[in-house]
Amino acid sequence: MGIEPLPLSADQVRILSGVTTATLTTVLLKKGLRNVWMRGSRPLRPGQSRLVGRAFTLRFVPAREDLATPASWGAPISTRAAIEAMPDGCIAVVDAMGVTDAGIFGDILCARMRKLGVAALVSDGVVRDLDGVLATGLPVWCQGAAAPASVAGLTFVAWQEPIGCGGVAVFPNDVVVVDNDGAVLIPHALLDEVMSAAIEQELLEGWIMTQVEAGVPLPGLYPPNAENRSRYEAWAKASSPR
Repeated sequence: MGIEPLPLSADQVRILSGVTTATLTTVLLKKGLRNVWMRGSRPLRPGQSRLVGRAFTLRFVPAREDLATPASWGAPISTRAAIEAMPDGCIAVVDAMGVTDAGIFGDILCARMRKLGVAALVSDGVVRDLDGVLATGLPVWCQGAAAPASVAGLTFVAWQEPIGCGGVAVFPNDVVVVDNDGAVLIPHALLDEVMSAAIEQELLEGWIMTQVEAGVPLPGLYPPNAENRSRYEAWAKASSPR
């Protein structure tokens, strides 16, 4: 169903793993993209590592009693079938419409995702079987946990189609970066230029931090005026490998 998943290269994962989601939102803002942080997607376990992956999308709609039944779990269009289509290294991004009283996945589904090599689960909804989900080791970003099953409030309809998660438009194969600040989306078409700009932004902010530690006042430093920009560029040139 839907769009064929694409892999990320090892270099792309390495570079983006060194960039915070905060920096990425700044870089994307400079490119005119304001709505890239998925609201409600918080680390389920404190201290989860930063992760990077292509978005593998799943979509729920409001529950309809003739469709949202336990029998639907065995249907051809089901969360079970979607999970089996997930490629190694992807980040599953689930549109649960912000519903927080029905858990989209429990421990068994999360265990299968972990076994398949899925990097993480991101949703604007909640999971169930919290202790079991945590025990699987699958990193999860969501709004928490609830005991009822997904069919108590949602109907699963599709995977690998455009979705909305936390108020953000997510297309299959967009890139998702998650850390302690939440989940940020990088549009697939902008990946290369965002990576390049993010490396520069991290370097600049690292230099600014050294200046703050040295007692330099913030006005004219953050953001840098012409004088401080010149100082930074001289430092960056001197620091770069020859």
